[in-house]
Amino acid sequence: MGQHVHVRINQGLEVSEEGDLIELSRCRCGATWTRTYRADEADPER
Repeated sequence: MGQHVHVRINQGLEVSEEGDLIELSRCRCGATWTRTYRADEADPER
C-alpha cells in the first residue's frame, strides 16, 4: 500500500461572534482543519 495523503474536503463556512470567517475542512480519514480569517485584516477591495 502507498502513503496516505490528506485531501481537504470543504465542510462549510461559519461566522464567529466577533465577525471572523471560519472555514471548516475534513479528510475522509477523520482529520479536521479549522482556518480563521480575521475580519479586520481583510482587504475590502479584493
